[in-house]
Amino acid sequence: MAQPATNTTASADEVARFEAIAEAWWDPEGDFKPLHLLNPPRLSFLVEKLAAHFGRNPTDPCPFSGLSLLDIGCGGGLLSEPMARLGFAVTGIDAGAKNIAIARLHAAQSGLTIDFRSLMPEDLTGQFDVVMAMEVVEHVPDVSVFLNAAAERLRPGGAFLAATLNRTPKAFALAIVGAEYLLRWLPPGTHDWRHFLRPSEFAAKLRKAGVNSLAFEGVRFDPLQDRWERCRSLDVNYLVYGAKL
Repeated sequence: MAQPATNTTASADEVARFEAIAEAWWDPEGDFKPLHLLNPPRLSFLVEKLAAHFGRNPTDPCPFSGLSLLDIGCGGGLLSEPMARLGFAVTGIDAGAKNIAIARLHAAQSGLTIDFRSLMPEDLTGQFDVVMAMEVVEHVPDVSVFLNAAAERLRPGGAFLAATLNRTPKAFALAIVGAEYLLRWLPPGTHDWRHFLRPSEFAAKLRKAGVNSLAFEGVRFDPLQDRWERCRSLDVNYLVYGAKL
């Protein structure tokens, strides 16, 4: 995707990198296979925290009906679609126009009504009950600017959710050396370890943006089961849940 130099919450290089493989978004064995495998634990975390936050019964057919959700960096819509099925009125935004085109097409084929737009969070108006930024902050040029823009789109008392990578030697070994160069789960160069955030740094930046961090939880890969699962360790991948003050 072409990226204007004036945009403050997206990197032109990062946007172009993901647009180059946009056709693979919905191929569970393609370039985005890691995200397909990550979806079950991510969704489990999202539903658990949001059900408690809004006092909803997660076993209801559409437990989040009447609530709005903004999915920042939605890509091809891998999380936007299941959240819409759970009853949220979903708006998905992404800096990549090609990603949005893929997301719109797949949602239409799936019979889902989702408002997909090629925008940055600072370009939106209005506020949402939930704002998500999953696997996004490690790709933006300025995390503080990005989180401020995301928090502005969140209603007071609303829920913020994110997922990212910790800046640890273990994360470098597994998420970059292992996942990109040895196992080839991701194209080499997908991540820059210097852009990873320690949970304490994430919490501090969120607080400055007006969001209280309420829970952190890790996600790890089980090679014997060939699946991702939630865990206590935050050493590599972790999830974040917070609420706007």
